[in-house]
Amino acid sequence: MQEKANTSVFSNALIWLGASICITEMMAGTLFAPLGFAKGILALVIGHVLGCILLYLAGLIGAKEEKSSMETTKFAFGQRGSYIFAVCNVLQLVGWTAVMIVVGASSASLLVNLGGQWVWSVIIAALLFAWIAVGIRNVEKLNVIAIAALFVLTVVLCVVIVKSPVLFSAGTGEAVSFGAAVELSVAMPISWLPLIADYTREAEKPRKATIVSVIVYFLGSCWMYIIGMGAALVSDSGDIATILMQAGMGVVGILIVLFSTVTTTFLDAYSAGVSLVTISKKIDQKKAALVVVVVGLVLAIFTDTSAYESFLNLISSVFVPMIALLITDYYILKKDRSSENVDWGNVVLWVIGFILYQVFLALALPIGSTIPVVVLLIVLSIIVHKVTDRDKSGAAAR
Repeated sequence: MQEKANTSVFSNALIWLGASICITEMMAGTLFAPLGFAKGILALVIGHVLGCILLYLAGLIGAKEEKSSMETTKFAFGQRGSYIFAVCNVLQLVGWTAVMIVVGASSASLLVNLGGQWVWSVIIAALLFAWIAVGIRNVEKLNVIAIAALFVLTVVLCVVIVKSPVLFSAGTGEAVSFGAAVELSVAMPISWLPLIADYTREAEKPRKATIVSVIVYFLGSCWMYIIGMGAALVSDSGDIATILMQAGMGVVGILIVLFSTVTTTFLDAYSAGVSLVTISKKIDQKKAALVVVVVGLVLAIFTDTSAYESFLNLISSVFVPMIALLITDYYILKKDRSSENVDWGNVVLWVIGFILYQVFLALALPIGSTIPVVVLLIVLSIIVHKVTDRDKSGAAAR
């Protein structure tokens, strides 16, 4: 018999604050420095508002239905159609695990050299093992300690940045367009979209936990982006470890790196296990999460995971069309296609959405790629399904 969901609203808030206070969020923020402080903030806030609206809608479906993120995709794509996104999600989470370990280890080794980056990679993986072993329902106490430390340490970094007289400079030139910056801002909450229901489904108060989680993530993520952008403007560097070193934050810096890496990467590994269970109930969720950490560690040590911006855009191109179609079926058409094996209509629409996202990304539209893709897919989905669902009803009547 499945254990009753019992994570508190506070626990969910801590989980998503931990997800947002993250070195990779700061890294994304450094990419906004060419726009200058004021324009950069505008781009990141617009992008986060758009991304977090989609994040909330995805989390609410899981909360209402008490299903994991990948289980909710069955409402739009059918039983086996959902496997497409479960596999894509596992791949992106393994990739995120590797990226997080690499970023954390490289930054930590610059701050405190213990004999090589691989040593810090192993340390981070060991901490992840501890977090996963404790489990999602018991991790609250660990998160309270970790998030409290992270909060204090990032405030210290923020104070160092704000004191600089060059913070409000005009930027270094438009190396990134405003539309591209908006899209990079959307991309981070979108990367969490295939995970959020894994946690809201476990909550004692699912609806309240969903809105609190999204608000906390929005505030924390915007803060990290601003710190990263400000640090890049102040230090003229896009490397977080260099920024921390220039700020004289040796021990403090290493704590920021370790805690932010572990609290965020834990969510990636845990949700990869949840997604694998969606594919096969025979898979042990916790063991699968531990395997993801091991695979991520191997990739971190032996492969190149530096294509960060492209990785974010690829994630968005997969999951923005997915959530657009899920939102349409669940909230607008109110159709449940989970009884079908595969809903090929939505699969084809998803492929179209993927291609459209890549096209709009290349065009560098001032409003980014997410808005036009979501709007177009909602309209296309309504038209297509009004016709196909009517044909199915007619055929069934005959």
